[in-house]
Amino acid sequence: MEHISLTTQRLLLRPHDPSDEDTVFAACQDADIQRWTDLPAPYERRHAAFYLREVVPQGRRDGTMYHFAVEDRESGVMVASVNVHRHADTWGIGYWTVAEHRGRGYATEAVLALARWSFTERGVQRLEWRAEAGNTPSWAVAEKVGFVREGTLRAAQTSRNSLRDTWVGALLPADLGLPFALPYCPAGRDLPG
Repeated sequence: MEHISLTTQRLLLRPHDPSDEDTVFAACQDADIQRWTDLPAPYERRHAAFYLREVVPQGRRDGTMYHFAVEDRESGVMVASVNVHRHADTWGIGYWTVAEHRGRGYATEAVLALARWSFTERGVQRLEWRAEAGNTPSWAVAEKVGFVREGTLRAAQTSRNSLRDTWVGALLPADLGLPFALPYCPAGRDLPG
């Protein structure tokens, strides 16, 4: 399994590993993380252990998910978690920030680094952001990175035994000044009617 780490001015994005269990478990007790993600509720230590020992390594092995712990380079403290994951022919991005480290731009910086890596090193041609409709903090991060909101998918996700609408947006290589691997032929006009 390849070891991939990314650095930014302030951050180190390194592969999640079992040593992150205490931090992941504690962070996922946060009501906002539980509200806006599809984590089990209540989130128990066994969930963190399974995620770090099974889900993360399996995703890396089969090349469908890359999960990173985001550390402040100066202090070494984990401040967030980010991932890219493949679903069908599209790659998605996910992230959360540890409650006490929100509002400092860590998620934006980490997502931008991961998007650039996805485009340049993994050959991704479209990166989707999805969040339950109403998750304005997540949208604020995506928008700062350069994602374009494309709309609302009705009843597109299940959360807490109910169907929820989902906001969707996308980031393309050209949005970051990077080339496409294939020619892009945009439609150039709206749907009829």
